[in-house]
Amino acid sequence: MTDRVQASVRVSGPPNSSFLVGYPGISATLPRIEGKVEIRPSTGYSAPVAISLVRICLQRRETIHPAAENVAKRHLGTPRRDTTDVVGKELLLYRCTTGKEAESVMAMDLPFVLFIPYGRSGEETNRRIPPASLQLPSRTAETFYELVVTVQQGQSIQNKYAFPVPLQRYDTLSTFGMYNRPEHKVATSDNIVSLGISLPRWSYGPMDPITVYIKLAPNLDWMSKARKVSIKSITLAIEEEITYNPEGDEPSKKINRLQKHTKPIGMKLPEQGYVTNMGIIFPHKDLRDSNGIIRRGQPAFPNYGVTSFTTKSTLYKIEFFLSIKAQLTAARDITLRQPIVICPLDHQACKEEMDAIEQAAKDASSVDANNPMIPARNIILADAPNALAALGFCLVGGQKKPLIE
Repeated sequence: MTDRVQASVRVSGPPNSSFLVGYPGISATLPRIEGKVEIRPSTGYSAPVAISLVRICLQRRETIHPAAENVAKRHLGTPRRDTTDVVGKELLLYRCTTGKEAESVMAMDLPFVLFIPYGRSGEETNRRIPPASLQLPSRTAETFYELVVTVQQGQSIQNKYAFPVPLQRYDTLSTFGMYNRPEHKVATSDNIVSLGISLPRWSYGPMDPITVYIKLAPNLDWMSKARKVSIKSITLAIEEEITYNPEGDEPSKKINRLQKHTKPIGMKLPEQGYVTNMGIIFPHKDLRDSNGIIRRGQPAFPNYGVTSFTTKSTLYKIEFFLSIKAQLTAARDITLRQPIVICPLDHQACKEEMDAIEQAAKDASSVDANNPMIPARNIILADAPNALAALGFCLVGGQKKPLIE
């Protein structure tokens, strides 16, 4: 009859810390999920549970619904699309002895370590670094992760238990050297005037200032035309570009203008060119309500200070651009788009994270990914002496009583 008793399953992380150890996106920290699966009887106090097999995996679920922002389109447009993938490998934590259908168990603690892929090499999905958890407004796109425990109880019963795990990515931090090299770009529309920009760094977070060095220069071979040119204004804007279904047959793009600053100039273009600096602040999302209290977030999604950030997954891709437009007279307007990276953390938070990342890399250097040291599992079978003690009971005169030690 033991196979009729359903198991109560939970997953707990290491003491005083989260499931996630290391920093996804930074391979030196060996990002991984550590914890243990705890199985107990769910009905009655002490009826043993039949367990044949226990497996665990990290599962990524992704959905897109580009029409969700518009009430009319939500009903008439394309339906929600979704995809589910296993991240890395599924682990077998327990299998009962050969020849037995199931083992009668009082209590079971099964420690595990699930490594999160950290190599970009190979086109197979299970080798790619998983994208960060994210939910866009109106759920137009979302990515979330769950630890899924599969428990087989005899031949007839198989149950799956899902536990949300928020996952962040740390390879876009603005403190990394690769983002602090200046970027230069030049554009022209009719060869009379060229627009050149220089960007001192190109990764930013919420409330980070973005400064652009701008130069409008006449074409020296066309000076007779260039002398007639006047500069009306220069506009600097931040654009978010979301591509839905980027790897499919019919990708669709949506561009949102997040911030805009226009500088009126109203002067003739000097022969030596016109040089200026322009700045704009990347907008942040206020996590506090009207009473100044930070609301509790959803368990599957971290609380970000931005609405979205640079990310790429199977069903959608989010990119950001600085758009610089020079409005001219006697020459065509010139628009230049420069890609930038948006990180969920501001520059100060990125600085504060660097020491912890360094420490995590040191800790990871002693971990063998092929054979991680994990605690011994603890399995108490129903016929073990003092098996009831594992559930806090004992037998007194043939009756089960609470155990008082």
